[in-house]
Amino acid sequence: MTSTADEAWFQDAFEEHRRPLHAHCYRLAGNVADADDLVQETFLRGWRSRTQYEGRASIRTWLYRIATNVYLDHRKAAARRTVPVGDPMEWCTEIGPYPDSLLGEDPPSDLVARETVELALIAALMYLPPRQRAAFVLRDVSGWTPAEIADGLGLAVPAVNSLIQRARKTLRHYAPGDSRAWRRPALTSEDEEILRRYAAATDPTSFLELLAEDVRITMPPDPPVVGREAAAEFLGRPLDWRTFPSAANGRPALICYLRRPGSDQYDAMVVDVLTIENGRIVESNAFVGAHHVAAFGMPATITQHEAFSGPQ
Repeated sequence: MTSTADEAWFQDAFEEHRRPLHAHCYRLAGNVADADDLVQETFLRGWRSRTQYEGRASIRTWLYRIATNVYLDHRKAAARRTVPVGDPMEWCTEIGPYPDSLLGEDPPSDLVARETVELALIAALMYLPPRQRAAFVLRDVSGWTPAEIADGLGLAVPAVNSLIQRARKTLRHYAPGDSRAWRRPALTSEDEEILRRYAAATDPTSFLELLAEDVRITMPPDPPVVGREAAAEFLGRPLDWRTFPSAANGRPALICYLRRPGSDQYDAMVVDVLTIENGRIVESNAFVGAHHVAAFGMPATITQHEAFSGPQ
């Protein structure tokens, strides 16, 4: 192929597969910022090795193989892995929400089903060593065969089967037992109404009406806040918030900016992702940090008098 043909072919591959590939990298990395880096490195490696693509597998499979190996290389280069103790949603700052907007406008239902997963599975995957995690995601989430995984990771099929079996054994203790619960839930009109009320609440009394008795707020690295009364007091503190409703991992989400006393601007602070059951909030996973807000396409700061409508 000529250079121009190379560029056109590769640009088409990027446009067609960028979103599902990004979702795959998110499942491996657990947060959007790292997924962004993995996708960028995947396409750099793909471009450098484009002449090696022989068409035996689909371009999508070829890119997934590169992305998975990029992830494994990054994990190999990282510091020694710490084995999780307890619920990662309560201590791990590496986990982050996946904005529904990254799927694009009106994504096909099969794409949503295949390419996004619930936060509960992302948290459970943190218990797996990198190669087990990669093998499990490729087999049980993306549907690859053991032979395809072996070819992609440069392993023997028995070794791949062993990785998958060990991963499944570990996840039985931490992930929802029904694989259908791994998938992105459907955001309902009731969820949206409760999110609207949650965004409008300003004091403990108004929060009390929305919370389940055993509600849990996770906000790593701080300890969780548990119970309706404690959560209402925590949420109803007299702080100057500016909030924007959104959605992440199929759940209602609230993007929050905080204005400190004496400041003329609101700083990106936290993304709250809610779990709602029977009309009450049973869990709020708070992801603290401007980088989580940035994943939703939002600015780092908003001036006090700026007109801003929120995520586009």
